[in-house]
Amino acid sequence: MNYVIGIDFGTDSVRAILTDATNGAEVSQAVHYYPRWKAGKYCDPAKNQFRQHPLDYLESLEAAIKNCLAQAPQIKPEEVKGIAVDTTGSTPVAVDKHGIPLALLPGFEENPNAMFILWKDHTAVTEAAEINQISRTWGGTDFTKYIGGIYSSEWFWAKILHTIRVDEAVANAAYSWMEHCDWIPTVLIGNNDVMSVKRSRCAAGHKAMWHEEWQGLPPKEYLARFDPRLADLRDRLFRDTFTSDIPAGNLSKEWAEKLGLTENVVVAVGIFDAHAGGLGAEIEPYSLVKVMGTSTCDIMVAPFEEIGDKLVRGICGQVDGSVIPGMLGLEAGQSAFGDLLAWFRDVALWAVQHNNDVSDATKSKIAENLITQLSEAAAKTPPNADGIVALDWVNGRRTPDANQALKGAIMGLNIGSDAPAIFRAMVEAICFGSKHIVERFREEGVEIKQVVGIGGVAKKSAFVMQTLADVLDMPIKVATSEQAPSLGAAMLAATAAGIYANVEEARRAMGNGFDKTYHPIPEYVSIYEQLYAKYLKLGAFVEENTPAF
Repeated sequence: MNYVIGIDFGTDSVRAILTDATNGAEVSQAVHYYPRWKAGKYCDPAKNQFRQHPLDYLESLEAAIKNCLAQAPQIKPEEVKGIAVDTTGSTPVAVDKHGIPLALLPGFEENPNAMFILWKDHTAVTEAAEINQISRTWGGTDFTKYIGGIYSSEWFWAKILHTIRVDEAVANAAYSWMEHCDWIPTVLIGNNDVMSVKRSRCAAGHKAMWHEEWQGLPPKEYLARFDPRLADLRDRLFRDTFTSDIPAGNLSKEWAEKLGLTENVVVAVGIFDAHAGGLGAEIEPYSLVKVMGTSTCDIMVAPFEEIGDKLVRGICGQVDGSVIPGMLGLEAGQSAFGDLLAWFRDVALWAVQHNNDVSDATKSKIAENLITQLSEAAAKTPPNADGIVALDWVNGRRTPDANQALKGAIMGLNIGSDAPAIFRAMVEAICFGSKHIVERFREEGVEIKQVVGIGGVAKKSAFVMQTLADVLDMPIKVATSEQAPSLGAAMLAATAAGIYANVEEARRAMGNGFDKTYHPIPEYVSIYEQLYAKYLKLGAFVEENTPAF
């Protein structure tokens, strides 16, 4: 018997699944929420600052895996063959030469700049704008060309540059920097030499401007244009990268004893959550897999011989082997998806949440049910070409054409605009954002043969999924797996452990299939075309009137 564990580090929690490697059947699963994050520590939403303490990750990792194994006492420790990890990204952290995050060292325990800088942290907007300006004008190679031509404040170099500028102590103490998806496997295998870490191809290619064309990371003479300390840092980062079917090493004695497993467990090189989710959704060439949660990541794969030298404008990168080794992985996405709906819910609940006469239990129950109630009410009213139009940029715009300085907007309100009508406009806005991405791929000559939805929104909101099908005018399949990124990670674990010869074999054997397809409602398609045109005009107005950094 062969079993593997897939671990998915999300924005709020870590999820682990114990899987039968022969057929992908889920034996058990566990979710553990980050306690410090849940308490709102180290974050300042008004400043777009979102940080996570490494102890949240370590404690939740241990708890989730132990919970999974406790649910399956019939499985012997030696039957668990592999572990693979996916995480959010870009979520980097400053580390010492042993790969220890500074927040775990004396003097930095409560310093947000010494913690993981979460993907949705946009404090580096100014630095991202500087990277874009210099990349186009410095006279050498434009190192953004394989990441859509625009560098984002959500990514590796911008976050490092901002941090070393605002925090001298962190800048001086940081020997190197690591992505979350690189750090967790390093912890599990007990590697205490940051220079020997097998860095993720997925993370490096999509977020750190790594490419074989320039033999790895951008050169020192380019990085020095921003800050000499970036040029110095390059020597303490990495040259080579690895796809996530490759073993990072074996489980250390310390972690084997903690988890009740053996040191024979193979730990795979890390990967980003969306790319693992693409595998879990049985991605095929030219399928657009939408990982739909607080934000979206849109993942595609394509054969190199068909894409050739084509550079897709305004996306989050095209990287050799970032999803499936031997194929080109393409990434796009939206900075807010479920986040936009949650924002509107919280606005609607302000008076309730600040009413001391209402118990916390009652507040939680109202909040838990509100989006469902709004969805049901909004679904009863058909779309209206003359209705409310909203923008989904409350966290900025990831793609197409990253601009995290942009803000959300809404127009078309009147005295009769009620909560369900506004909520419908919010749902339509996130779907229009998805359509904008689909249109960009098509404009750039990249075919989209089908759309697959995974994640919490895809599984739980029929209203959102039906609206998306109507807006895209395409059927949308929903993957069966409740934990598609974890399942994708399990496929990588099985491959790294040698159970399968390659990722394609693992995907075919372990895929869970699809349980629902949403088809467009013909009479709604033309209405949404009219509303989408208004969405684009509103977006152009907001962008024109948003100050540039």
